[in-house]
Amino acid sequence: MQTIGKFRSATQAGFTLIELIVVIVILGILAATALPKFADLGGDARGATMKAGKGSLEAVSAMVHGKFLIAPSTTVSLEGTSVGVTNGYPTGNAALLEAAGLKDSDYQLITTAQSTANTPTTLSGEVAIVPLSVSGTVKGLNCYVHYKPAVAAVAPATDATPPVITVKTTSC
Repeated sequence: MQTIGKFRSATQAGFTLIELIVVIVILGILAATALPKFADLGGDARGATMKAGKGSLEAVSAMVHGKFLIAPSTTVSLEGTSVGVTNGYPTGNAALLEAAGLKDSDYQLITTAQSTANTPTTLSGEVAIVPLSVSGTVKGLNCYVHYKPAVAAVAPATDATPPVITVKTTSC
């Protein structure tokens, strides 16, 4: 008869120090590669905000134009906000910003008179909308919505050219 008691197998009660160190090193490497992906979420958020702002301006422009076609006037009222009309479309000013739901506590409206070294260049009648988080900085030059107003019709049979609304989101 053989005795089994002498050759008992040793069961492992936990992890060895080497195994724990290897796991910590692997987690450190994963964290170091994932961190840069999540570090600049602010720029992505500002870019998405600018695209949403463009959508708001396009919607307001379409609503003002529709109301203008029904009853031509130099102003159109949208939910209590009086929006100026030029060539059948909204005039680029603070009322446009308000009608689009873009609050001046979040955005800075840049007109021709307000252009500086760190703001987008706007010509007469044009406006740019810059998030306050980057306004006045070099990033403000690359993160904005630009509103170029409608151009008057060249012939009586044609309609005015709609406003051009563009977004610049490089280096937001």
